[in-house]
Amino acid sequence: MIDFTQQQARINWRISNDDVMGGESQGNILFERDYGVFTGNISLANNGGFSAAFTAVQPLSQEVRAVTIDIAGDGNRYQLRIITYDNGESTYYFHEFNTVTGQRQKLRFALADFQATFRGRQIANAPTLKAEVVGEVGFLLTTKEAGEFSLSVFAIDFINA
Repeated sequence: MIDFTQQQARINWRISNDDVMGGESQGNILFERDYGVFTGNISLANNGGFSAAFTAVQPLSQEVRAVTIDIAGDGNRYQLRIITYDNGESTYYFHEFNTVTGQRQKLRFALADFQATFRGRQIANAPTLKAEVVGEVGFLLTTKEAGEFSLSVFAIDFINA
């Protein structure tokens, strides 16, 4: 579980912006008293248009079947991202979700419903996401519209149900 009231949940976040490909988007994760805020500005300059924030996850039990997020959004469509590490290989999985401006939402996603992706393209023959290989979790905003974004994250929890 990632609970932002705990200091441990505030460390080891990393940002990945489109500047890795020449873009100019800027993202960051800020911490309020009991939640994190994934925030920044999406730029379309130099074929840009994305920002992501990730953190490591403690090893999960193979009984874990779903992930829940407690968030408040800005009206953008985000991706919940999971990175797996298995035998030295990493695979990125995603599940999209819509936010409602200023509205707090608690959302649940079955791990089996996540789609594997590589550089924005779905991988049709990838294995189903399994809890025991989850290494990182985070959020991605990719859009064709420039502008500021803000996603408040209160908790991320991996559950057996």
